[in-house]
Amino acid sequence: METKLFTVREATLPVLPAGMADLRVLHISDLHLTPTQQRKIDWVRSLAELRPDVVVDTGDNMAHRQALAPLLHALEPLLASSAGTFVMGSNDYYAPHAKNPARYLLPDARVPRRNPERDLPAEELARELRSAGWKDLTNRRDVLEVGGRRIELAGVDDPHLDLDVFPTPAPRSPGAFRLGVAHAPYRRVLNAMHDDDSDLILAGHTHGGQLCVPFYGALVTNCDLDRRRVSGVHGWPGERPDRPGGEGSTMMHVSAGAGTSPYAPVRFACRPEATLLTLTAAP
Repeated sequence: METKLFTVREATLPVLPAGMADLRVLHISDLHLTPTQQRKIDWVRSLAELRPDVVVDTGDNMAHRQALAPLLHALEPLLASSAGTFVMGSNDYYAPHAKNPARYLLPDARVPRRNPERDLPAEELARELRSAGWKDLTNRRDVLEVGGRRIELAGVDDPHLDLDVFPTPAPRSPGAFRLGVAHAPYRRVLNAMHDDDSDLILAGHTHGGQLCVPFYGALVTNCDLDRRRVSGVHGWPGERPDRPGGEGSTMMHVSAGAGTSPYAPVRFACRPEATLLTLTAAP
């Protein structure tokens, strides 16, 4: 099954300030882990062998009320070896539930929740990630110092739940690299990060469309992002800034993620993924 064909994609992005040494960033997203998914757990543990300098987790880690312990076991090698940062997605707060998959074809597929009480252990997850030194970007800013490189971070809580409040503007330090992080790449958030002078934006949520039609691509993005940018490296609001027509745009990577809802355990022409981004100095 394609849902188990886990893939590591790689890309090189010229986004760092002049003179800054290359930075290896592992982008993981949308694991949607359940306790019985041992193959996925083993694969996530193996990602530490890539030796990233920084791990960015863009949320939707859990898909079961008992997923926290296996999730932390999966992330353990990365937590022990790499600097990191994270935001939460809706499936860090709420367990998935059955719904008509045809809703995803609507302009807004969200379903009002009958019970607004959060039933997944997001607070415990955040506490464990913070205790390992990873930076919590829930509507806040922070800074990572990695090998003498200053990384200024700005992130938001899940825009798909309308929880995003972009943090107060802050001046950029000389020679710093600025990274924006969100779970769902809604246009309002991308615009805020672009206006914040981000050098790179990382997001997930879309599952790359999850079901893609050959020679056509994804049918939906599950947010207001256009289908052309459903996954991979793009620019915002225009073309990639390293290509003609991209002047004034911000580089962006949208992960297709590594999981699915347990109520829709299928992918087509859209393998589950993590991405190793090698960031280099812009020419």
